[in-house]
Amino acid sequence: MASTTSPSSQVFAPLQNDLILRAARGEKTERVPVWLMRQAGRYLPEYHEAKGNTKFFDTCKNPQLVCELTIQPVRRFNLDAAIIFSDILVIPVAMGLTVANDPGHGPVYADPVTCPEDLKRLSADFDIVSELGYVYEAITLTRQKLNGKVPLFGFTGAPWTLMKFMIENVSAGPNPNKARRFLVEHPEASHQLLGMLKDAVTRHLVHQIKAGAQIVQVFDSFAGELGPSLFSKFELPILRQIAKGVKEQLKEMNIDPVPMVVFAKDAHFAIEELSKSGYDVVGLDWCTQPLHARKLAGTVTLQGNLDPVMMYATKDEIKCAVKEMLKKFGTQRYIANLGHGVLKDTNPDHVGVFIDAIHTYSEDMNTGS
Repeated sequence: MASTTSPSSQVFAPLQNDLILRAARGEKTERVPVWLMRQAGRYLPEYHEAKGNTKFFDTCKNPQLVCELTIQPVRRFNLDAAIIFSDILVIPVAMGLTVANDPGHGPVYADPVTCPEDLKRLSADFDIVSELGYVYEAITLTRQKLNGKVPLFGFTGAPWTLMKFMIENVSAGPNPNKARRFLVEHPEASHQLLGMLKDAVTRHLVHQIKAGAQIVQVFDSFAGELGPSLFSKFELPILRQIAKGVKEQLKEMNIDPVPMVVFAKDAHFAIEELSKSGYDVVGLDWCTQPLHARKLAGTVTLQGNLDPVMMYATKDEIKCAVKEMLKKFGTQRYIANLGHGVLKDTNPDHVGVFIDAIHTYSEDMNTGS
């Protein structure tokens, strides 16, 4: 297997399994690699045992505990990547918003953004190492503990998704349209806020890669609700700038680039544009038709997209769903995943069936058996 050049002062073990990195780059793979969004988390009994009563953000700020939680699913399953245990909301907090309650019970800000004047309260040029150094420390530690077994994902929330949380206090209760209304009523302030978030996201990704992340994903969990017009006007240019900015900053630092994944949930209207936005991989939710996505995406690698509720199906039904998914996506330029995160009451044994089926059936397809 290929080894990777260390992006930091740390010397990391050679990589034993580079399937995901090869798939992301469009190189031939002997089987389809698989990982899961939210693969480290509440559905695993060992997660609850290790976390105990520690609050969510306190957990995120504990590198040793983050390392343990990140590696737990890699120990249990034959996964092809680990993803650092963290949260997309670390950036708004670093910029100055105050969390009123623990995100483990739903993130709610004490001081959400309600008008353009509120942007003055936000720190655009915060000291990223001082504010988010715990993430980077956890990445370096986890990369060391993985000892080259599989690559390590870093991640961030996309600017629009972060903006929505900052304005709507999503978990405080239904408040649809408030963030989209802000875009329409205050377009100049919206561009300003998205630009601030874009800069923070770019820096956050670069520091994660510098710390040891070997592939990164940008989660735009609420992209679809923008629709084609607002998405093209406000978010798509920002996503492009993030991909470009990360690569440029890494080049300036003499750090090798890593594959980048964009996951814009429900933005089915933008698959073609996203495939040309500078990312190596386009993630798909479960409402996307694989064959249609292939036609639109060209040669870019695709990731996804089994409905997470299929993990509640019987094991045989999960295997059948995997076969059907692989037939439609094919076995090359493809990374298997769910169409969103693992649901918290999912049976871990069913997750194992899904992962093993991906490997078994894709190997059979590649050998023609």
